[in-house]
Amino acid sequence: MKSCLPTPLRLSALLISLGLSGCVSGGSPARLWLANPVAQSAENDAETTVSVVSVSSVPLVELASTVYEPVLEPVLEDPTEVRVDEILTSPVLGDEEFTAAVDRWIEYWRGRGSTWLPDYLTGMGIFGESVDSVLAENDLPPSLRYLPFIESGYNPKATSRASAVGLWQFMQGTATGWGMEVTPLIDERRDPVKSTEGAVGFLLELREDLGSWFLALAGYNSGPNRVRRILSRYAPDVQPTDSLFWALRGHFPRETQEFVPKLISAIIVGGSPQDFGIEPVSVDRFAYDVATVPDATSLDVVARAAEVSHEEIERLNPKYLRGMTVPGQASSIRLPEGRGEAFRVNYAKIPAEERVTVVQHRVVSGETLSHIARQYGSRVSEIQAANPGVRARYLRVGAVLIVPVAPRLGTPVAAGAN
Repeated sequence: MKSCLPTPLRLSALLISLGLSGCVSGGSPARLWLANPVAQSAENDAETTVSVVSVSSVPLVELASTVYEPVLEPVLEDPTEVRVDEILTSPVLGDEEFTAAVDRWIEYWRGRGSTWLPDYLTGMGIFGESVDSVLAENDLPPSLRYLPFIESGYNPKATSRASAVGLWQFMQGTATGWGMEVTPLIDERRDPVKSTEGAVGFLLELREDLGSWFLALAGYNSGPNRVRRILSRYAPDVQPTDSLFWALRGHFPRETQEFVPKLISAIIVGGSPQDFGIEPVSVDRFAYDVATVPDATSLDVVARAAEVSHEEIERLNPKYLRGMTVPGQASSIRLPEGRGEAFRVNYAKIPAEERVTVVQHRVVSGETLSHIARQYGSRVSEIQAANPGVRARYLRVGAVLIVPVAPRLGTPVAAGAN
C-alpha cells in the first residue's frame, strides 16, 4: 500500500501499516487512533465495506501465501468485539521522544537494515501464521508477531553473540525452564513450534508479574530481575505502566531502551514493505506432516523414504543438531505436507540393513576409529563422513562422535498429518 504522507517517518505511518484508508497529515490523527482504536475503527466502518485490522485482529490472522499485505477482516456488527492491542494503544506512542526513536529505527530499515529486511519478511511469511495462532489462543497482543522479527529475523537457527538461539532468542536457562530440551543432539529453541509455545508462556508471565507490556518487553530483553531491581530502586510505590518504563528507560541498557521503538518500527515496515522498496513475494507457510521414527534415525533415511531432499527435512526439523533423532527413544519428525503416507510406505520397503541410523559415542582413552567401527558394526569411512574433520589417529578423549549403525529390527514407524 502506497503511503500518501509527505514523510512516512512519523508514527502517523502506523495508520498505513494498519491498513486504514485515506491521507493523514501530521501525527495527531494517528495518536488519536492509537488512544482509542475501537472508536476509530467504528468510524472507518461507516465509510468502508470492511473493518480493516492488521496485527490487532481478534481471530487468527488468515494469511495468504503472500503475507506482506495488510490483513482484512469482515465487518463486525458490533465494533466493540474487536480486541484492542494493548501495545499499539499505549499512550507512550504519542510521546515526541518515543516518536523520534521510532523514526531512527525506520531510518535504520531504510539504510543498513535494508540488506536483510527481505529475508526477515520472508521468514515472517513462513512462520508468522503459526505464531499468530498461538498468540490468539492465549489472548496476547497480535503485534507480538513482530517480536521474532526484531529478535532473529524469523530465523530458527539464529544464534546471538550471547548464545541466545532461535526465533525468540532464548538463553539456555530460560528455555529449559519453559520445557525446551537443550542437549548436544537437540535444541528445541530452534523448533518454531516449541519455542513459540515457550515464548508465549514467558510473555504471559512477564506481563502478569511486571504490570505492563512495555515493562514486560523490557524484561524479555534484559531479564525480569533487572526490571524488578530498577522498579524497586527508582519507583517503589508507583503503579507499573508503559509510561513508567519510558520515564525510567535511562536506567536500562541501551538495547532495552530501544527495544519497543524498534518493535513499533518493525510493525510499520512489515505492514507496508512497498514503501521501503520491497515487493511482496510468495512463500510457503510452515506446514507439514508428522511421522514417528525409531530412536537415533538419520535424517538421510527420512529424506529417502519421504522422497525429498535432505535439506528439506533439515529445514522442517532444525532442532536436530547432528542429523539424527534422539537415541534411546522414538521421536517425531516433520515431513513436507502431504508426504506422510508416502514416507510410511517407503520406509517399510527399505531393507533393514539399509535403514542406517546413528548413535552418539564418547571417545575414551585408547580408542581408535577402527575399534569404534567394529564396536558398532560400522566402517571407518562412514564415521569419518559423519564427522568431518575427525582424524583417525588423533582422537580426542571425551570427544563425541556420530556413528552410523544398523537400526533395531521390527521397530514400528507411524505417520500422520499435522
